[in-house]
Amino acid sequence: MNKVILTIICVIVVIGAIFTAIEITKLNDNKIEENVVEKVSDSEILDECTDEYEILEKNDMLQANSEEEKISPNCSFTVRKYYEGCGHTTSEYLELPEDLVNDTKEDIQEKYKDYKIDKFASNEIILLKQNKGECGEHYIVKDRDGQVVVYNIQEDGTEKEYEVTDITTEYLTDTDKVNMKNGIRVNGKQSLNQLIEDFE
Repeated sequence: MNKVILTIICVIVVIGAIFTAIEITKLNDNKIEENVVEKVSDSEILDECTDEYEILEKNDMLQANSEEEKISPNCSFTVRKYYEGCGHTTSEYLELPEDLVNDTKEDIQEKYKDYKIDKFASNEIILLKQNKGECGEHYIVKDRDGQVVVYNIQEDGTEKEYEVTDITTEYLTDTDKVNMKNGIRVNGKQSLNQLIEDFE
């Protein structure tokens, strides 16, 4: 039994010695690597390759900084028009013309000289144009012989027939009938359509 215990102790001592030797070797290797790294980092490396790399790196930085934002194919394109005569602004959402894809802000300004670029991003363009007249979306709704009729108010103040609806005034409320005799003024097609829907 003593021989078995003695053998186990010997095996443990040998294994411990092996692990200790491995750890000491690792420590020495790390110290050697640190010394090499310190010596290499302390010395300046100069040759033609590093000079060329530095020049290329500077050129890449200049090129990356000079690249301008360009229009993507799925960019939204909005044209707004401001009318000085009435103070209204209309917005028209258009499909992006194919010839504008990959254009820069300067390219857009060149193509749309009469417009101001209100917003420019790769995914959204908003152009603004100022007009001296009125927007042409001023309407007056009146009763004509028991029928609801829409007139467009012209810039000179005259009324031009725009639409004769199928709506009769006999089913409207008394308040609506009185308002229709004088005419109900509406600005914009959306407001006009809402008013007509209310009468139906």
